[in-house]
Amino acid sequence: MQRILTIIGARPQFIKASVVSKAIQAQEGIEEILLHTGQHFDANMSDVFFDQLGIPRPDVQLDIHGGSHGAMTGRMLEQIEAVILSEKPDRVMVYGDTNSTLAGALAAAKLHVPVAHVEAGLRSFNMRMPEEVNRILTDQISDLLFCPTDTAVRNLAKEGFDDKPTQVLKVGDVMQDAALFFAQRAVRPADMPAELLATDEHGKAHAEGKEGASQANPFVLATLHRAENTDDPVRLAGIVEALNRIHQDVAPVLLPLHPRTRAAIARQGLELLTHTIDPVGYFEMIWLLNHCDLVMTDSGGVQKEAFFFGKACVTMRDQTEWVELVENGANELVGADTGRIEEAVRRHLGRRVKDDGELYGGGKASERIVEHLLQGVDA
Repeated sequence: MQRILTIIGARPQFIKASVVSKAIQAQEGIEEILLHTGQHFDANMSDVFFDQLGIPRPDVQLDIHGGSHGAMTGRMLEQIEAVILSEKPDRVMVYGDTNSTLAGALAAAKLHVPVAHVEAGLRSFNMRMPEEVNRILTDQISDLLFCPTDTAVRNLAKEGFDDKPTQVLKVGDVMQDAALFFAQRAVRPADMPAELLATDEHGKAHAEGKEGASQANPFVLATLHRAENTDDPVRLAGIVEALNRIHQDVAPVLLPLHPRTRAAIARQGLELLTHTIDPVGYFEMIWLLNHCDLVMTDSGGVQKEAFFFGKACVTMRDQTEWVELVENGANELVGADTGRIEEAVRRHLGRRVKDDGELYGGGKASERIVEHLLQGVDA
């Protein structure tokens, strides 16, 4: 029986782990121990995912959050090391590019426990992003590198991984697995603004359908949370101005607003004119992605999710890890320039994009990951 210690701690990792955990449970000869670092500690940002996505409750809960990057990572490293020593896993598996990712990989490597990295090979080529540092270092100390795309495989080849004792494996993107699996369970956010809901001839909003989907009037879905935008007064002001202009002159903008972003906007004395709602769970986010006419975001995950649901995306960043979306025209990088953002939104509003199943694996990434885990490093 192979024992896998899976380490998660941030919102996107819950979603990714849910589909891989289901694939693990469907196989014999492999056992998963789930460790939640506590990096996202708000009940609306962590517990809801275990409830909604059907992930088993963590076997280990560290409750580590807050503080600087160094302090958080250091505390995680110490406590994850103790768990590895007590649980004695055959392999540690980490996801993405968070502090939880790096701490888990580093603790395992120091104890000579093999590491599998899901979403290996992604690069933004911006070393000012803490996520870039985390993902590069994690790749360097992993022996199974599960790449979501051809671009990720090429990135690792350029960094010399072909000559290292590692397995670089293109498996596809587990986020597509999750989107396809959970699409039928999407639900409309409870605080969805009434004016964005389609109404009948009597002015009543359409009721939810049997699959939790109801009609919506055209709107732009926006997310804004990345520190490079929220912590930079000039960038944040430019983005807020663009959101306001689009909301007033192009199409209504709906922004699920994280408390940290709300605080940054208030701190700068900016006025946000868009529709705002509280942060949403994954099923609510799927509903919004499925019903919007365009996505604006600075999130890595939301860029892909827009593509999974056939929506064009305007990305308010200067670089992206998902360069293949830019190359095929599904995504446009616009930085934080107000004019560029507004112009791109006008061009892409309502445009649909097609998925031929080649970019992200067609929803089979989780199965491929588990197959390789069962086969071991010689897969």
